[in-house]
Amino acid sequence: MADVTIEQLADDMFELVSSSAGQKKLKAGDLTKAMKEKYGDVPRADTKAAIKSLIDSGRCVYGYFGGSSIEMPRVEGSANE
Repeated sequence: MADVTIEQLADDMFELVSSSAGQKKLKAGDLTKAMKEKYGDVPRADTKAAIKSLIDSGRCVYGYFGGSSIEMPRVEGSANE
């Protein structure tokens, strides 16, 4: 079993999502697979908790265009003023 906290998983997942923003839409399964490749045997409950943490904190949002994916929140044009 991997010795990694849910917060660390969430931070690593956020890095993946932010680095692929605008290039590829990542699904929850993609993030889970990436964490298993990085840390080995990570419990599914921990990866789900990390994704929930990202969504609940507003760091990431669910997107539903062409299937559900986890994305960076969109910034409206007027918010940049």
